[in-house]
Amino acid sequence: MKASRIIVICALCAAAVVMAVFCVKSVTTPIKFENTRAEREVAVIKNLVDLRTAEVEFHHQHGRFTASHDTLLMFLKTAPKKEVLKEGSLTDKQLEAGLTEPKAIKILNDAKKRALKKNSFEDNDALYAFIWENDAEVKKNELQGFRRDTIELNMLQALYKGQFDENSINSIVEIPFSDGMKFEIEVNNDYKTSQGIRVPLFEARAPFESYLGDLNKQELVNLRDREQKLEHYPGLKVGDIYAPNNNAGNWE
Repeated sequence: MKASRIIVICALCAAAVVMAVFCVKSVTTPIKFENTRAEREVAVIKNLVDLRTAEVEFHHQHGRFTASHDTLLMFLKTAPKKEVLKEGSLTDKQLEAGLTEPKAIKILNDAKKRALKKNSFEDNDALYAFIWENDAEVKKNELQGFRRDTIELNMLQALYKGQFDENSINSIVEIPFSDGMKFEIEVNNDYKTSQGIRVPLFEARAPFESYLGDLNKQELVNLRDREQKLEHYPGLKVGDIYAPNNNAGNWE
Protein backbone atom coordinates (compact mmCIF):
# COMPACT_ATOMS: atom_id res chain seq x y z
CA MET A 1 0.00 0.00 0.00
CA LYS A 2 2.83 2.32 0.96
CA ALA A 3 4.62 1.58 -2.29
CA SER A 4 1.46 2.38 -4.25
CA ARG A 5 1.18 5.74 -2.55
CA ILE A 6 4.78 6.55 -3.41
CA ILE A 7 4.13 5.64 -7.05
CA VAL A 8 1.03 7.87 -7.13
CA ILE A 9 2.91 10.76 -5.54
CA CYS A 10 5.79 10.37 -8.03
CA ALA A 11 3.32 10.30 -10.91
CA LEU A 12 1.62 13.44 -9.64
CA CYS A 13 4.98 15.18 -9.24
CA ALA A 14 5.96 14.20 -12.78
CA ALA A 15 2.64 15.47 -14.11
CA ALA A 16 3.14 18.73 -12.22
CA VAL A 17 6.58 19.15 -13.76
CA VAL A 18 5.20 18.47 -17.24
CA MET A 19 2.40 20.97 -16.69
CA ALA A 20 4.91 23.55 -15.44
CA VAL A 21 7.04 23.05 -18.54
CA PHE A 22 4.00 23.50 -20.79
CA CYS A 23 2.98 26.63 -18.89
CA VAL A 24 6.46 28.13 -19.25
CA LYS A 25 6.56 27.27 -22.95
CA SER A 26 3.11 28.75 -23.49
CA VAL A 27 4.51 32.05 -22.23
CA THR A 28 8.05 31.99 -23.61
CA THR A 29 7.28 30.66 -27.10
CA PRO A 30 5.13 33.64 -28.19
CA ILE A 31 7.63 36.07 -26.66
CA LYS A 32 10.56 34.44 -28.46
CA PHE A 33 8.56 34.38 -31.70
CA GLU A 34 7.68 38.09 -31.47
CA ASN A 35 11.24 39.09 -30.55
CA THR A 36 12.66 37.20 -33.51
CA ARG A 37 9.97 38.59 -35.78
CA ALA A 38 10.81 42.15 -34.72
CA GLU A 39 14.53 41.61 -35.36
CA ARG A 40 13.98 40.12 -38.79
CA GLU A 41 11.47 42.71 -39.90
CA VAL A 42 14.08 45.45 -39.45
CA ALA A 43 16.11 43.84 -42.26
CA VAL A 44 13.05 43.12 -44.43
CA ILE A 45 11.83 46.70 -44.11
CA LYS A 46 15.25 48.09 -45.07
CA ASN A 47 15.24 46.06 -48.28
CA LEU A 48 11.67 47.13 -49.05
CA VAL A 49 12.62 50.79 -48.58
CA ASP A 50 15.66 50.37 -50.86
CA LEU A 51 13.50 48.57 -53.41
CA ARG A 52 10.92 51.37 -53.25
CA THR A 53 13.68 53.93 -53.86
CA ALA A 54 14.69 52.05 -57.02
CA GLU A 55 11.10 51.74 -58.29
CA VAL A 56 10.37 55.43 -57.71
CA GLU A 57 13.48 56.44 -59.68
CA PHE A 58 12.59 53.99 -62.46
CA HIS A 59 9.13 55.55 -62.63
CA HIS A 60 10.65 59.04 -62.65
CA GLN A 61 12.75 58.19 -65.70
CA HIS A 62 10.34 55.92 -67.60
CA GLY A 63 6.86 57.02 -66.51
CA ARG A 64 5.99 53.52 -65.31
CA PHE A 65 6.97 50.90 -62.75
CA THR A 66 8.48 47.49 -63.50
CA ALA A 67 7.61 44.08 -62.04
CA SER A 68 10.89 42.59 -63.30
CA HIS A 69 13.65 42.14 -60.74
CA ASP A 70 16.23 41.85 -63.53
CA THR A 71 15.04 45.01 -65.30
CA LEU A 72 15.16 46.97 -62.07
CA LEU A 73 18.65 45.77 -61.17
CA MET A 74 19.98 46.46 -64.67
CA PHE A 75 18.54 49.97 -64.46
CA LEU A 76 20.33 50.58 -61.15
CA LYS A 77 23.63 49.30 -62.53
CA THR A 78 23.64 51.06 -65.91
CA ALA A 79 21.33 54.10 -66.02
CA PRO A 80 22.68 57.55 -65.12
CA LYS A 81 21.02 59.72 -62.52
CA LYS A 82 20.51 63.26 -63.80
CA GLU A 83 20.70 66.01 -61.23
CA VAL A 84 20.40 69.77 -61.55
CA LEU A 85 23.03 71.78 -59.70
CA LYS A 86 21.56 75.12 -58.62
CA GLU A 87 23.34 78.34 -57.84
CA GLY A 88 21.43 81.53 -57.11
CA SER A 89 17.66 82.09 -56.95
CA LEU A 90 15.15 84.53 -58.38
CA THR A 91 14.28 87.55 -56.27
CA ASP A 92 10.77 88.73 -55.47
CA LYS A 93 11.36 91.65 -57.83
CA GLN A 94 12.22 89.29 -60.71
CA LEU A 95 9.22 87.07 -59.98
CA GLU A 96 6.87 90.04 -59.85
CA ALA A 97 8.24 91.15 -63.23
CA GLY A 98 7.15 87.78 -64.68
CA LEU A 99 10.50 86.02 -64.71
CA THR A 100 10.14 82.31 -63.92
CA GLU A 101 12.68 79.55 -63.43
CA PRO A 102 12.10 78.08 -66.94
CA LYS A 103 12.37 81.53 -68.54
CA ALA A 104 15.58 82.29 -66.64
CA ILE A 105 17.10 78.96 -67.71
CA LYS A 106 16.18 79.67 -71.35
CA ILE A 107 17.83 83.10 -71.18
CA LEU A 108 20.99 81.51 -69.79
CA ASN A 109 21.01 78.70 -72.36
CA ASP A 110 20.56 81.16 -75.23
CA ALA A 111 23.37 83.28 -73.82
CA LYS A 112 25.65 80.24 -73.61
CA LYS A 113 24.93 79.36 -77.24
CA ARG A 114 25.78 82.89 -78.36
CA ALA A 115 28.99 82.86 -76.35
CA LEU A 116 30.10 79.46 -77.64
CA LYS A 117 29.67 80.56 -81.26
CA LYS A 118 32.39 83.17 -80.86
CA ASN A 119 34.59 81.87 -78.06
CA SER A 120 35.99 78.76 -76.47
CA PHE A 121 36.10 78.29 -72.71
CA GLU A 122 38.21 76.20 -70.41
CA ASP A 123 35.18 75.00 -68.44
CA ASN A 124 31.62 75.90 -67.44
CA ASP A 125 32.87 78.24 -64.73
CA ALA A 126 34.63 80.36 -67.34
CA LEU A 127 31.57 80.25 -69.62
CA TYR A 128 29.22 81.46 -66.91
CA ALA A 129 31.65 84.17 -65.82
CA PHE A 130 31.72 85.46 -69.40
CA ILE A 131 27.97 85.57 -69.98
CA TRP A 132 27.29 87.10 -66.55
CA GLU A 133 29.70 89.87 -67.41
CA ASN A 134 28.99 90.39 -71.10
CA ASP A 135 25.59 89.11 -72.26
CA ALA A 136 23.04 91.91 -72.58
CA GLU A 137 19.96 89.71 -71.92
CA VAL A 138 21.53 88.17 -68.84
CA LYS A 139 22.40 91.60 -67.48
CA LYS A 140 19.00 93.06 -68.43
CA ASN A 141 17.25 90.36 -66.38
CA GLU A 142 19.81 90.63 -63.56
CA LEU A 143 20.75 86.97 -63.79
CA GLN A 144 24.36 87.41 -62.74
CA GLY A 145 25.12 84.61 -60.28
CA PHE A 146 22.13 82.55 -61.46
CA ARG A 147 23.24 79.12 -62.73
CA ARG A 148 21.66 75.79 -63.53
CA ASP A 149 23.71 72.77 -64.71
CA THR A 150 22.44 69.26 -65.39
CA ILE A 151 25.01 66.61 -64.52
CA GLU A 152 24.97 62.81 -64.69
CA LEU A 153 25.78 60.84 -61.55
CA ASN A 154 26.33 57.16 -60.88
CA MET A 155 22.88 55.78 -60.04
CA LEU A 156 24.00 53.59 -57.12
CA GLN A 157 25.99 56.40 -55.56
CA ALA A 158 23.23 58.98 -56.08
CA LEU A 159 20.45 56.82 -54.60
CA TYR A 160 22.27 54.85 -51.92
CA LYS A 161 25.32 56.95 -51.01
CA GLY A 162 27.88 54.14 -51.15
CA GLN A 163 25.80 51.43 -49.46
CA PHE A 164 25.95 49.16 -52.53
CA ASP A 165 28.16 48.26 -55.47
CA GLU A 166 27.16 46.38 -58.64
CA ASN A 167 27.29 43.03 -56.84
CA SER A 168 25.76 43.83 -53.46
CA ILE A 169 22.83 45.76 -55.00
CA ASN A 170 21.33 42.40 -56.01
CA SER A 171 20.38 41.87 -52.37
CA ILE A 172 17.63 44.51 -52.37
CA VAL A 173 15.28 42.27 -54.36
CA GLU A 174 15.78 39.36 -51.92
CA ILE A 175 13.79 38.80 -48.73
CA PRO A 176 16.15 38.40 -45.74
CA PHE A 177 15.95 35.10 -43.83
CA SER A 178 14.09 33.47 -46.74
CA ASP A 179 16.85 31.35 -48.24
CA GLY A 180 17.00 33.44 -51.42
CA MET A 181 13.31 34.14 -52.08
CA LYS A 182 12.60 37.41 -53.91
CA PHE A 183 10.04 40.04 -53.09
CA GLU A 184 6.74 39.64 -54.93
CA ILE A 185 6.37 42.69 -57.20
CA GLU A 186 3.20 43.67 -59.04
CA VAL A 187 2.51 46.81 -61.06
CA ASN A 188 -0.60 48.55 -62.35
CA ASN A 189 0.65 51.11 -64.84
CA ASP A 190 -2.83 51.82 -66.23
CA TYR A 191 -4.62 52.81 -63.03
CA LYS A 192 -6.79 55.91 -63.47
CA THR A 193 -8.28 58.14 -60.80
CA SER A 194 -11.95 59.14 -60.74
CA GLN A 195 -10.88 62.22 -62.70
CA GLY A 196 -9.38 60.03 -65.41
CA ILE A 197 -5.78 60.83 -64.50
CA ARG A 198 -3.33 57.97 -65.11
CA VAL A 199 -1.34 57.12 -61.98
CA PRO A 200 1.04 54.13 -62.30
CA LEU A 201 1.09 51.98 -59.14
CA PHE A 202 3.36 49.27 -57.77
CA GLU A 203 3.42 46.91 -54.84
CA ALA A 204 6.28 44.85 -53.36
CA ARG A 205 5.49 42.17 -50.78
CA ALA A 206 7.11 39.73 -48.37
CA PRO A 207 4.61 37.26 -46.85
CA PHE A 208 5.18 36.14 -43.25
CA GLU A 209 6.01 32.62 -44.41
CA SER A 210 8.98 33.86 -46.42
CA TYR A 211 10.99 35.26 -43.51
CA LEU A 212 9.38 33.53 -40.50
CA GLY A 213 8.85 30.08 -42.00
CA ASP A 214 11.52 28.39 -39.87
CA LEU A 215 9.98 29.56 -36.58
CA ASN A 216 7.18 28.04 -34.49
CA LYS A 217 4.48 26.91 -36.92
CA GLN A 218 1.53 27.51 -34.60
CA GLU A 219 2.67 31.04 -33.78
CA LEU A 220 3.02 31.71 -37.50
CA VAL A 221 -0.51 30.44 -38.14
CA ASN A 222 -1.84 32.58 -35.27
CA LEU A 223 -0.09 35.67 -36.63
CA ARG A 224 -1.41 35.16 -40.13
CA ASP A 225 -4.96 34.56 -38.85
CA ARG A 226 -4.87 37.75 -36.74
CA GLU A 227 -3.80 39.90 -39.69
CA GLN A 228 -6.35 38.37 -42.05
CA LYS A 229 -9.19 38.94 -39.57
CA LEU A 230 -8.14 42.58 -39.45
CA GLU A 231 -8.10 42.59 -43.27
CA HIS A 232 -4.39 43.39 -43.25
CA TYR A 233 -1.83 41.94 -45.63
CA PRO A 234 -0.20 38.97 -43.82
CA GLY A 235 3.37 40.18 -44.15
CA LEU A 236 5.25 43.35 -45.04
CA LYS A 237 4.67 45.39 -48.18
CA VAL A 238 5.10 48.80 -49.80
CA GLY A 239 2.73 50.41 -52.27
CA ASP A 240 -0.68 49.27 -53.46
CA ILE A 241 -1.81 48.28 -56.95
CA TYR A 242 -5.46 49.07 -56.25
CA ALA A 243 -5.29 52.60 -54.86
CA PRO A 244 -2.62 55.34 -54.65
CA ASN A 245 -1.03 55.48 -51.18
CA ASN A 246 2.20 57.38 -51.96
CA ASN A 247 4.05 54.02 -52.01
CA ALA A 248 3.72 53.75 -48.22
CA GLY A 249 4.77 50.67 -46.28
CA ASN A 250 2.15 48.86 -44.19
CA TRP A 251 4.34 49.36 -41.12
CA GLU A 252 4.40 53.17 -41.56
